[in-house]
Amino acid sequence: MMAGVTGPDRPHHGGALLRRLTLRDAVVIGLGSMIGAGVFSAFAPAAAAAGGWLLVGLALAGAVAFCNATSSAQLAAQYPTSGGTYVYGRERLGHWAGFAAGWCFVVGKTASAAAMALTFATAVAPEAWVKPVAVAVVIALTAVALAGITRTALVTRVLVVVALLALAVVVVIGATHTAGAPTPVTAEPVATPLGVLQSAGLLFFAFAGYARIATLGEEVVDPARTIPRAVTTALAGALVVYAVVALVLLHALGPAGTAATPAPLSAVADLAGGPWSVVVRTGAAAASLGALLAVVTGIGRTAFAMARERDLPHALAAVHPRTGVPHRVQLLLGAVVCVLVLVTDLRGAIGASAFGVLLYYAVANAAAWSQDREHRRYPRALAVAGVAGCVLLVVTLPPASVLAGVVVLGVGLVARLVTTAVRGRSGAAPRGRDRAGGDRAGGDRAGGDRPGGDRSGGDRSTRRGGGAHGPRGHGG
Repeated sequence: MMAGVTGPDRPHHGGALLRRLTLRDAVVIGLGSMIGAGVFSAFAPAAAAAGGWLLVGLALAGAVAFCNATSSAQLAAQYPTSGGTYVYGRERLGHWAGFAAGWCFVVGKTASAAAMALTFATAVAPEAWVKPVAVAVVIALTAVALAGITRTALVTRVLVVVALLALAVVVVIGATHTAGAPTPVTAEPVATPLGVLQSAGLLFFAFAGYARIATLGEEVVDPARTIPRAVTTALAGALVVYAVVALVLLHALGPAGTAATPAPLSAVADLAGGPWSVVVRTGAAAASLGALLAVVTGIGRTAFAMARERDLPHALAAVHPRTGVPHRVQLLLGAVVCVLVLVTDLRGAIGASAFGVLLYYAVANAAAWSQDREHRRYPRALAVAGVAGCVLLVVTLPPASVLAGVVVLGVGLVARLVTTAVRGRSGAAPRGRDRAGGDRAGGDRAGGDRPGGDRSGGDRSTRRGGGAHGPRGHGG
């Protein structure tokens, strides 16, 4: 399968991307995805759900995220190509599992991208200008993504630094000040087991962006070594930041005060007076932009991989010869996000996005569980715990969100069923099948022409375990 997998640092001229991202770049993109708008807004509803047990909810979210991250890192080392869990699901579990993961990721994260743009615009623009500003931001960041992956990493690095500086201000103020006046909510939120799980779900989605690193697997230098290190490093950094921020909020505002305001970090900055709340709002805006840029880039790479395998229109699999960016799919996604910004507030779509993210990671964990001993870097128990954690968080979602997610998934599966049937009647084999029929044991464009290498001349990293082998063969 693994169409377009190339050597560690060079592009495949049949339509693969360019390997330009270093370990530092990959870590920054992961942090930009995780230290996004969520760190500035997720703690209020999480505190309302968990009360004084907020840190327990954060620990549960971190545990599920760790399981998912280790599975993603382990799979990315074996399959260093664009697409993330879409590719891993196809290789390890079959085409339908991979398609389900890819479809949920593309649809859900496209809705999330529109919501992030609206979040940024709401923070910086008057109400009448929110949607025009949001559209302008999407266009600007799409242009950055089209300029090349190294430009994307550079802009993300700047935005992450601004966000971290704002968080540092909050930590210093929160550690040295406490709210002197009574909070608007006099009764402290009552913690229940369900409430703690709900807070874990909210906080999980706030820093689940480490998957963005895996979706860029075809653009990372020495992916088998770089991606696992980048995923775990970025997640560890984000967990430390979130834990420190949570402790500061509980110290400065208490559980009731944190739950009472939609912007608890700004409330902490207000305790010191002066311009600090403006600094924090600026950091929140930068974090929103960083997360939006990372999401737009990650969606583009997953959609590119799906187009290359003909699960989306194959014309979208084009790569720009100069920038090495899948420019057609990136332009289309930018246009779709702009339309969504203009026609909806996306509140329902965000619930479907949450459902889709959990399904995406459940597939990743199941795929990691199926890997053979040669490619397994972590105990299988972590993958099992990851699946269980995803299912547990799904059941805490509002019923409307689950229903919306099921509908979105069903639409995608029916559409694929119809297109597969049409291809079958026309005699065109799907990308996931070889011409002899049945699932391949190593062969499409990346592996069908030779045993163990690609047609560009033999991929040493593939033969070492980066592998273009079949769904359940020795190497994959």
